[in-house]
Amino acid sequence: MVAAASLQSSSLDVPTLSFVAACLAGFLGLFLIFAWRQQRDVRALAWWGSAYLIGAASIALWGAPAPLFKLPPEFAEALIFVACGMIWNGVRLFHGRRLWPLAAFAGAIVWLILSQIPVLSADSNARIALGAIVVAIYTFFIAFELARERRKSFYSRTAAIVVPCLYAAIFLMPLAMRAFLPETIAVHWLTVLALETIIYAVGTAFIVLLMVKEHHVRVYRKAATTDFLTGLSNRGAFLESALKLQTYQGARGDPVTLMMFDLDHFKSVNDRFGHSVGDSVLRLFAQVACKSMRASDIVGRLGGEEFAAIVPEPMEGATRIAERLRAAFEAAGVAVDNHPIGATVSIGLATSYQAVPDIDALILRADAALYRAKHDGRNRFHAADEEPGSEPARQIAAARRAQSAKGGGTLQRKLAARWTKPASSTASG
Repeated sequence: MVAAASLQSSSLDVPTLSFVAACLAGFLGLFLIFAWRQQRDVRALAWWGSAYLIGAASIALWGAPAPLFKLPPEFAEALIFVACGMIWNGVRLFHGRRLWPLAAFAGAIVWLILSQIPVLSADSNARIALGAIVVAIYTFFIAFELARERRKSFYSRTAAIVVPCLYAAIFLMPLAMRAFLPETIAVHWLTVLALETIIYAVGTAFIVLLMVKEHHVRVYRKAATTDFLTGLSNRGAFLESALKLQTYQGARGDPVTLMMFDLDHFKSVNDRFGHSVGDSVLRLFAQVACKSMRASDIVGRLGGEEFAAIVPEPMEGATRIAERLRAAFEAAGVAVDNHPIGATVSIGLATSYQAVPDIDALILRADAALYRAKHDGRNRFHAADEEPGSEPARQIAAARRAQSAKGGGTLQRKLAARWTKPASSTASG
């Protein structure tokens, strides 16, 4: 790119390129502001759009051959650092983190103060180095915010790499040319800066819009698959995930156990204390269920006071999970919203070793076990009879688990021991 700039220096006019870059940055800034007006929930768009407009003003003041009004050069340069800080704050806001507005202006303030030192006079290498350091700091912070994002989708990973690289190219490489390359090449650093500004403006705006689109897809998907009251998977999402887990486990000859939950006497809770307290009981059960389950377990609300969970465990391990959850909810449900509720839950369990096209048969077996638990007095679990024809698969899976525990080392033995604690005698099997 440096060589191309050298060869075309006679045909590339720096003021013209600066004018084009300023117009393009201003247009994209207005475009992002307009996008924010249409999508007020994505406030980061306003920060990014404003950063583009400030950057456009900086380019116009810096590159114009005859500006309308004269300002010290350090003010035009400080605007660039303000734009960098606003983009960083926009990334923080986009990922749900707290804004640091003062930090957005910190680089510009430091620049305005230090640029008054004689050794940092205009066009000195020390001044160029200081500008490169300020930009590098903001670039690091932007890269850090993108890299720490837990939802590592394709666009997030791309932004974490491309945006800092664009920042480095747009600001650092031309300054390095100015400071370290021979004079015959270094004279073209402004040309390279103007060209890279155009590439940067278009590339970053494109990535920003992709990130916003991805954000909306994620929000809509979550809304379509999440129960609004409890935050658990809704019925459709749970059944889909449960079928995938059963298919995966069944193909390997490993078990899954489905647990059906029904809150005891829930109708009387609504009748005695009102629906708001009933909703609090439902939310409480969802919280207890999530704390009692592992990351590999799937929990969902089927509707009303009915919940379900599916775990990649045989019946022995699943009954321990069920008892732990039952006991935890009994303890937490003594009082809800300062009302003496005494909430409890009945649980039915059924295990399958088969990969099947639907999960209906497993649900029916678990539901029958749940009915038996309620019939036997509630606040207990009941395990369904073994699935017909599952004895060979059960023996093979048990032998595989025993072999894995035997050769798996200390960590595996600890994990195995976790699920061999005796269940409480209050539960019914």
